[in-house]
Amino acid sequence: MHDPTQHDRPLRVGSLFSGYGGLDLAIEHAVGAETIWFSEVNKPVARIFAHHWPDAPNLGDITTIDWHNVEPVDVLCGGFPCQDVSTVGKRAGLAPGTRSGLWSYMAAAIEVLRPRLVVIENVRGLLSSPAIRAQAEGDDNAHRNPDDATPDPATLRNLESDPWGLGDSTTRPLRAAGAVLGDLADLGMDAQWLGLPASLVGAPHPRFRIFILAQPHSAVQDSARDRLDPWRGKPGSSTSASRHDRTLSPDHRPRPSRTAWLARQEHRIGDPVEPDRRHLHRWGRYAGAVARWEHITGREAPAPALLNEDTGPRPAPEFVEWLMGPPAGWVTDPDHRLTPNQQITALGNGVLPLQASAAVSHANGRGVPEAGR
Repeated sequence: MHDPTQHDRPLRVGSLFSGYGGLDLAIEHAVGAETIWFSEVNKPVARIFAHHWPDAPNLGDITTIDWHNVEPVDVLCGGFPCQDVSTVGKRAGLAPGTRSGLWSYMAAAIEVLRPRLVVIENVRGLLSSPAIRAQAEGDDNAHRNPDDATPDPATLRNLESDPWGLGDSTTRPLRAAGAVLGDLADLGMDAQWLGLPASLVGAPHPRFRIFILAQPHSAVQDSARDRLDPWRGKPGSSTSASRHDRTLSPDHRPRPSRTAWLARQEHRIGDPVEPDRRHLHRWGRYAGAVARWEHITGREAPAPALLNEDTGPRPAPEFVEWLMGPPAGWVTDPDHRLTPNQQITALGNGVLPLQASAAVSHANGRGVPEAGR
């Protein structure tokens, strides 16, 4: 067990909807943390996570977990299922009974565990998909707002319209992002969100993602400078050079060895890269994007497709893995015993670690690195 009174220990991370661990890698790197348990219901994908985090138990199906019996964590992260909010899906929205509706179980975990930081990742459709609330028994909406809480028509005419309002009228229903932010507010969390394309960190594809970061209201009242920075030690009586309660400076704590490659990728983001003749011959108009990502990841792009006389070409898992940025074999290692389709699914549902690390760093005030052109 982890000693919660030990101030120089790494922050503890609890991982939900864990996939292959892309979001965990980003958080461990960005804040010097350690994932101590995870929840992943897909057994083949869970083998990937268990291989890279052998000491972290899998809590299994999030709908069956009793959070009162779970070890507390400093950081809770997860990308709840996106199928019902994705722009390429049926847009069922954030509603009871949908896969994306599993967000409610993550909210329940937040309520019990009270982490110092919550990190949520999801697709762009979170901003536009609807959210449907189950009406409480006996709630007829009659007493939700007192009469004097609604401005008179003359006042309304003088107000600037707000096309980005969340749930402000029956013709513009509550959006999924608004529901998540509202739930976080109800849980006493102060949150901010941002959207980032993967290309901002040099990836050769857009893969736009929404990141929501939140911490308890009490934490943000201490100092505006420490907003969304719970891993920064509070000034104390320590005689260390950093004058923080931790034994090492917040910016120089050792990070888990599994994320050392992420630091190398970050340092290469802004480097100027020019495609050579080999890139131009092999990749054509994509030569520049491929050359840049090869430089950032430190490895050559694999063949993009596998050829089969019966079914025709299909995406090569090794290439998709390269597009996502983790080390070679992170998902495609044969020891994981995943079929090519399972590998593609795990990667497609996963998080690009360098992109997520940039989001956490941006919220932390350190800025998002600018990708080279």
